[in-house]
Amino acid sequence: MIRNLLKKILKVLAQHTLQRHHPVIIGVTGSVGKTTAKEAIYAVLERRFRVRKNIENYNNEIGIPSAVLGVRPLSRRGIVARIGFVSRLIEIAWYTYIGFRKDYPEVLVLELAADHPGDISYLVDMVQPRVGIITAIGDIPVHVEFYGSPQAVAKEKSELIRHLPQHDGLAILNADDPIVMKLRGVSSAPIMTFGFGAGAVVRASSVAFSVQDNSITGLSFKVHHGTSFVPVHIPHLLGAHQLYGVLAAAAVGIYFGMNLVEISEALERIEFPRGRMTLIPGIEGTTIIDDTYNASPMAVEAALNVLRDFGSNVIKLHGGKGRRVAILGDMRELGNFEKEAHRTIGLYAVKRADVLITVGSASAEISTAAAKDMRTSRIVHFKTISEACTDIAKIIKSGDVILVKGSQGARMEKIVKALMAEPEKAGRFLIRQSADWLKR
Repeated sequence: MIRNLLKKILKVLAQHTLQRHHPVIIGVTGSVGKTTAKEAIYAVLERRFRVRKNIENYNNEIGIPSAVLGVRPLSRRGIVARIGFVSRLIEIAWYTYIGFRKDYPEVLVLELAADHPGDISYLVDMVQPRVGIITAIGDIPVHVEFYGSPQAVAKEKSELIRHLPQHDGLAILNADDPIVMKLRGVSSAPIMTFGFGAGAVVRASSVAFSVQDNSITGLSFKVHHGTSFVPVHIPHLLGAHQLYGVLAAAAVGIYFGMNLVEISEALERIEFPRGRMTLIPGIEGTTIIDDTYNASPMAVEAALNVLRDFGSNVIKLHGGKGRRVAILGDMRELGNFEKEAHRTIGLYAVKRADVLITVGSASAEISTAAAKDMRTSRIVHFKTISEACTDIAKIIKSGDVILVKGSQGARMEKIVKALMAEPEKAGRFLIRQSADWLKR
């Protein structure tokens, strides 16, 4: 009841605010890569415009209007937090109907989530984007549990580009994702594609790790548009799959009239949120790849590719010392696809990890599938997160490169903390460290 009333109030205030200030709305959706794309787009456009993005994972019917209004969504419990939120809404209502904010953003970059049918339509109707980006969907998308099929998820995502304006809108699509490309016909706006293939309008080539002082410092690559290209180096970037968000941002920059040099300089300053391919020093001189924000089959496969490529290079730089260790938790919200998806990941992990550790009831299928092609001495399964946190350090050896990944509900960040060289810094480096989350 209260949530529904809040939704209505926020929607009305957001729509009036947009009607008064007329910012360009950029909507980003997809099953994976939304946040990377949002952060990269923000970094590119910030060079020229007043830009705002929705913060953290506030990308639903509460988070989106809150971003439009410039108020942090209510996340803390208690009467003081609620009073503060309401007073801020009253202030915003005054500006919406009476005052005028000269410093209101010229561009809003909004990551749009689709947890249930109708979510994208609701958000698109509210903010009416001019530019729409679909990052990737894949064969078994996240949140498929709440839809009849993967095709229904794709249809939901397509609502973003279905309603783009024809005269000045733009749909930006992942050329390497066949499911995304099948959606192109629903948009009456012009199409711009991005990817690694020669047919993409904006594409990447010559992807390689950058090495300095015997350490990998990020990825170097070239961004092409037409006959032009520029070299780019992005610090702390670990996986080629992250470049999809970067390329989408380059496409947005081109739409806004920016040249490739200007775009490349902006991309080098991207800051990635916690829990998304973040490097953290671990115990015994290990390296942790913290990718614990969330997980879907497509995202886990991409993370395992990073473990294979990045891990192999780190171990080589260290004289062959260490192993590639994958610590994988349950993937949630997969419905009838749960067992199949976890088994597929198990088979996928075999050639990308030297040691496989799984945590949770669903992830037992990962271990079972992997055991067909991997020695059981290299596979460990923990039934619970608490059991894993107690015993997992005994498995780790000096020089290991450790990938930790799982769905939000799996709480795999607890394992990262158990393996950190400085666990007292968990509040600075890990996700879900607020008082509310730590009580759960």
